[in-house]
Amino acid sequence: MNPIRLLQHRATDDTRSIILAEGNEAHFLRGVTTVRELALRAIAARETLAQVAKSCPRGDVVDISAEFAAGRLLAPIDHEDPAHLILSGTGLTHLGSAEGRDKMHREAMAGGKPTDSMRMFLEGLEGGKPVPGEVGQQPEWFYKGDGSQLVGPMDALNLPPFARDGGEEPELAGIYIIGEDGTPYRLGFALANEYSDHVTERHNYLWLAHSKLRQAALGAELLLGAPPPHIEGSSRILREGRVIWEKPFLSGEANMSHSISNLEHHHFKYDLFRRPGDIHIHFFGTATLSFSDGVIAQEGDIFEISASPFALPVANPLTRSKERAVAVQAL
Repeated sequence: MNPIRLLQHRATDDTRSIILAEGNEAHFLRGVTTVRELALRAIAARETLAQVAKSCPRGDVVDISAEFAAGRLLAPIDHEDPAHLILSGTGLTHLGSAEGRDKMHREAMAGGKPTDSMRMFLEGLEGGKPVPGEVGQQPEWFYKGDGSQLVGPMDALNLPPFARDGGEEPELAGIYIIGEDGTPYRLGFALANEYSDHVTERHNYLWLAHSKLRQAALGAELLLGAPPPHIEGSSRILREGRVIWEKPFLSGEANMSHSISNLEHHHFKYDLFRRPGDIHIHFFGTATLSFSDGVIAQEGDIFEISASPFALPVANPLTRSKERAVAVQAL
């Protein structure tokens, strides 16, 4: 069965539109301009997002690879008010994910006692996939920012002047909208670069919150329906057109210590994350980091992440912003 994906497109005159891609074929949809708008229609009609998308009149056929190369594809979800889009994530969720983290914090071990990172991973391994109807072990959770921190599939990822590192994190992200009655609806999944400051995190695990307050990138495609249980991808860094690091990565529940439903439960159990109309982008974690192999990304490097069943990669250059003095003033 061909995977169904939705993409958001911006023409050279700034006109917004949606593309429906199924297998190798894609076409514009008439009468709708954003995925959020289409999702609200689906909720009101009590239909799936795929059903509502397929019911839209078809527009012109489109080559999504050409549109990607031309830079006309956006992140597959957004909100007209960035304050109503929340970026968050869970870590230590994938088999093998504790290894890289544990390297950072191994010096904290004493007398053979495992680090807090390893304990959290092992607890997830034991209780992260509960049987239906039960609640499993809660995962590590972190906040990344609001919609102002979301960038598209080819946009630059900013390295703040205070940052000690800017490194890629190749993973899946779940995309959600909150209905008028507070019900979270999963729209689908996107390929993502969760992008973090691993040097800051390594200095002290309690600085994890600081290390995660960075931008994040989404691939252009919103994959509808349930994700494949096993996803194989590739993460690489290009410097001046040459690959300086490359490694495969695995995702999907077959490669995770937590079920996606368990991660969803422990995010949306909080009332503040069920505000009607809000968009949530939740990153599910990874076990593959170039930082774990001693790579330090430089300005101008390009992080390129690809994985089937997504047809397009997410490919973002690293840029450094200028120093800007920030001072609090009394009123």
